[in-house]
Amino acid sequence: MAANSSSTVSKPSNSTGGKQSGPSAEQVVAAFQRMRSEQCSMASKAAELEMEINEHSLVIETLKDVDPTRKCFRLVGGVLVERTVKEVLPALESNKEQISKIVESLNTQMQSKGRELTEYREKYNIRLVGEGEEGQGKSAASSNGGEGSASKGGAGVLVS
Repeated sequence: MAANSSSTVSKPSNSTGGKQSGPSAEQVVAAFQRMRSEQCSMASKAAELEMEINEHSLVIETLKDVDPTRKCFRLVGGVLVERTVKEVLPALESNKEQISKIVESLNTQMQSKGRELTEYREKYNIRLVGEGEEGQGKSAASSNGGEGSASKGGAGVLVS
């Protein structure tokens, strides 16, 4: 019952904060930071996969000059397996191609996430700390042309 009464107390405080139908400033900041962290994790995963592609390329170039019947060892699921070069080389090349496709997919997802972030920033007039005066001048000019006095009422959110 205490949880129920606290939820009813928080609703009026949100509506009196100046935003009648939209999310609170804390919710806007939390959603923006969540989207930024998602984009950052995509970028780090893409960089990690790029490193794997480079490693695959290095191994493929090394194995091309080796006798196809020579023994080589491959780590498969944490187990070191003995194979021949002619068995391992095609598998490495197909893995490299699959990783490249995943990297391309991640890059397109990052671009769409970047567009989504930009739209979200413009929608809620979010300014990042360190953007400086020129970023504030641009957002003020765009908000004067778009919403007029509604955005002058302090609807912008500053994110660190």
